[in-house]
Amino acid sequence: MNFLRGVMGGQAAGPQPSGADTIQKLCDRVASSTLLEDRRDAVRALKSLSKKYRMEVGTQAMDHLINILQTDRSDSEILGYALDTLYNLICNDEEEEQGISPSCKSMQIIQFTFNWLFFENIILPYCDFDFHVRWPGVKLLTALLKNQGVQLQGIILVSPMGVSRLMDLLADSREVIRNDGLLLLQQLTKSNAAIQKIVAFENAFERLLDIITEEGSSDGGIVVEDCLLLLLNLLKNNSSNQNFFKEGSYIQRMKPWFEVGDDNSGWSAQKVTNLHLMLQLVRVMVSPVNSPGATASCQRSMYQCGLLQQLCTILMATGVPADILTETINTVSEVIRGSQINQDYFASVNAPSNPPRPAIVVLLMSMVNERQPFVLRCAVLYCFQCFLYKNQKGQGEIVATLLPSTIDANSISAGQLLCGGLFSADSLSNWCAAVALAHALQDNLTQKEQLLRVQLATSLGKPPVSLLQQCTNILSQGSKVQTRVGLLMLLCTWINNCPIAVTHFLHNQENVPFLTAQISENLGEDERLVQGLCALLLGICIYYNDNSLENYTKEKLKQLIEKRIGKENFVEKLGFITKHELYSRAAQKPQPVFPSPEQMLFDHEFTKLVKELEGVITKAVHKSSEEEKKEEEVKKTLEQHDNIVTQYKELIREQDAQIQELKEQVSTMSAQNEQMQTSLTQQLSQIQQHKDQYNILKLKLGKDNHSQSNSQGDGSQMNGLQMEEVTQLRAELEELRMQHTLLQTQLGDKDTLINSLSLFLIINSYIFCVFLHMLADFVVLQELEALRSQVQSQSAEINQMRTEREELLRRAEAAVNTKQIRYFAEAKSLSQSRLELEQQLASATSTVAILQTEKAKLQTEVQESKKEQDDLLMLLADQDQKIHSLKQKLKDLGETVDKLSKHLSYMYEEVIYMFTIHMKYLYYI
Repeated sequence: MNFLRGVMGGQAAGPQPSGADTIQKLCDRVASSTLLEDRRDAVRALKSLSKKYRMEVGTQAMDHLINILQTDRSDSEILGYALDTLYNLICNDEEEEQGISPSCKSMQIIQFTFNWLFFENIILPYCDFDFHVRWPGVKLLTALLKNQGVQLQGIILVSPMGVSRLMDLLADSREVIRNDGLLLLQQLTKSNAAIQKIVAFENAFERLLDIITEEGSSDGGIVVEDCLLLLLNLLKNNSSNQNFFKEGSYIQRMKPWFEVGDDNSGWSAQKVTNLHLMLQLVRVMVSPVNSPGATASCQRSMYQCGLLQQLCTILMATGVPADILTETINTVSEVIRGSQINQDYFASVNAPSNPPRPAIVVLLMSMVNERQPFVLRCAVLYCFQCFLYKNQKGQGEIVATLLPSTIDANSISAGQLLCGGLFSADSLSNWCAAVALAHALQDNLTQKEQLLRVQLATSLGKPPVSLLQQCTNILSQGSKVQTRVGLLMLLCTWINNCPIAVTHFLHNQENVPFLTAQISENLGEDERLVQGLCALLLGICIYYNDNSLENYTKEKLKQLIEKRIGKENFVEKLGFITKHELYSRAAQKPQPVFPSPEQMLFDHEFTKLVKELEGVITKAVHKSSEEEKKEEEVKKTLEQHDNIVTQYKELIREQDAQIQELKEQVSTMSAQNEQMQTSLTQQLSQIQQHKDQYNILKLKLGKDNHSQSNSQGDGSQMNGLQMEEVTQLRAELEELRMQHTLLQTQLGDKDTLINSLSLFLIINSYIFCVFLHMLADFVVLQELEALRSQVQSQSAEINQMRTEREELLRRAEAAVNTKQIRYFAEAKSLSQSRLELEQQLASATSTVAILQTEKAKLQTEVQESKKEQDDLLMLLADQDQKIHSLKQKLKDLGETVDKLSKHLSYMYEEVIYMFTIHMKYLYYI
């Protein structure tokens, strides 16, 4: 009867099947059906149930879905259904999970994280298939990376060409796949430096910048935002990628991003987001946490390509949203921080006002204006700090605007704005101005002394007071905690390592009693920080005191602390600074980031100063007068020795210069001597020739005396000529002898000079060596006792280290042996797996041939099925006509046709369903 009811269309009585029963039947159908159509329909049904019955589908169908992915790779439709089902099981979209509790959600994630071993051979290759498979595969990988990112990153990292296949998604012509590929790569590159480097060297920067340009840069949509987020993942905290980005000239391609027009009204929310991310990218390249060399190189590139100029244009433009303006100020701050050429350019930037004002002045006006947003004022303070960081030229220009000789009454200067903020009624302006002025004095002794010249006119009819005195006056009036903290930080920075400023501070008779009264009182929790800063200021007055004031020498100040405060109490109050919770927050990074104005108490550079001074001040307070005297004597002795060494160095430099000059003179004289010796040799040879000629003539003259008388006239004439020649030769000979004697005398003088210089050099070298030996003996005698104790302790440590080293060597040998055995086993297993893979490749080749044969058969069957389809259509038309005629006859006879019509309708629907299945089968084949 139930069978007849099912055939005739009736509904059986009883309870309806539950969702778990339906899913179980579908799973059995997937597992047992031999026809691909049946399995496809079952998987499609599971997909539709996977969102509502996530737990049931996950527990019952997971293995069947994985089996589908392994066996039915030839059908893209069933693969797409399977991947979509897996995605529905694993994804955590809030809109789809509003009714699921967190405990249930975590259980799903753990339970549905299937076996990762099949991922490399099943999931990853789907990125190379057609749209129906590639898109669900990309979404599934993204969901898996969200839930089990670390494990999946490890699998992709060791997979051959795994990252390269995923990078191909960016080149896909279909935008939906490219955009989802961006989301996939965002999840893939999170917190994994190795994958970030591989993605960067797969030409990711070029592709992402091209996409940003194609989508309209800052005016683009959500795709530009996804590209920028991926770039941030690749560059943040990754020095290798940052260097690759800089050397690839990609910084120059960032300049067009910041080309905003004159009309800046009506910025869309997406444009604000895009520009905010672009500014963050610039800051990543020049962040203070990067290595100084890399940061300086990027800052130089940004100046050369005009990126800094473009940022300054946005900085001075009108109509820019407040959050973009704030982030631009922070970005410009880090681009110029510590770069002299960038700081000089920023100092030359003028705002487009009438008359033009420097950008620094315009920014300071915003900083001391209490109506401006808090984050904007913090950004301006950071920009001013970065402008003065390691910039003594800029510090001098700021301090010069406060000096009497440079004040211009017709214009507003940076110094006037800082003084106005320092003494205004707004405590935040007081703090910001004090910190800004302290940065103008940071590590600059010259400007600390120059600032002592600043005089302020407090009121009419009263003489002007110095800036230092006015700061202490406001401090003693008991203003707000934030104001006092700012003034104390300024005073500590000012008098630190500046004895002249310490003397000026102590010269006011009210300052020291005020500090001791503040430190010794038992005040509330909020006042502890002020007490600690007062202790620091008094400690600096002790440590850098030159004892020029008789009433406030080092010894008297320490006695005052011991009597009125107590040394232990003083050190405890000094330690309140570093124990404050806001101290550690300010010490983390240079940028002042505070959740509220009330918590803005510490400056980053001041935390470094406290860390440097706390220990030395504690030692200085605890030292006795005798120890200080000994130290001062040692310092004086060392200074004397340093002065002596300096004098000897200068003397040696002068002697070296003299010796160098004398050496040059000796070399010149030696060359002249050689020339003279050559000329002397030539002259001696000439003299010898003349002597020979003279002897020959003498012989000839003797022979001529025995000649005939008739030739006497000619002979006398000849003798006359010979006598003239001999006289001339004798004169030349005498002249040559005199020159020879003169040259011999000059050579003797020069030899004497050279010998004296050599002796002088030897004596000076000996004196210098003796002095160095004496100085070394003096230093060695002082350090010998300390070295003895150190040698004894170090010898014990060396013995302990030798024992530990031997133990480590034994452990290392054991570990190496274990690793070698393990490596041999792994190599053997790898060789076996290689053979198995080769066998699988051979079987896959044969499978391809079989599939090609089956494809030809299926094509033949398709042609036959098309003919059968035409016949079925004809039969259906005839059958419909017959049914219609039979119904008409029954009506004419007066019979009811309800049951028959239901039965025929049911049969007709079955035929139509089979026909539809047949049509889909033909279509997909």
